[in-house]
Amino acid sequence: MKKVPERTCIACRSAKPKNELIRVVRDPEGAISLDFTGKKNGRGAYICKDKACLAKCVKSKALDRALNCKVDSEVYERLLKEYDENNGN
Repeated sequence: MKKVPERTCIACRSAKPKNELIRVVRDPEGAISLDFTGKKNGRGAYICKDKACLAKCVKSKALDRALNCKVDSEVYERLLKEYDENNGN
């Protein structure tokens, strides 16, 4: 049986199967976006598919540490909006 890859949520620090998490990626040009496919090129960090985890990530600025760059508040707002659009909320 094939082992399912696990990743750790940067907000709640729980390990879950990779397909249950959303990848946030910083591409080589420095743009930050949500990667629902998990295949975009760049440095990635994983967050649970839970709005509370995304909100906790925004509050604690966990993306700054995970992506090794300063993430502006506008980027966090755009990520929240993009999350809502892709999850039908």
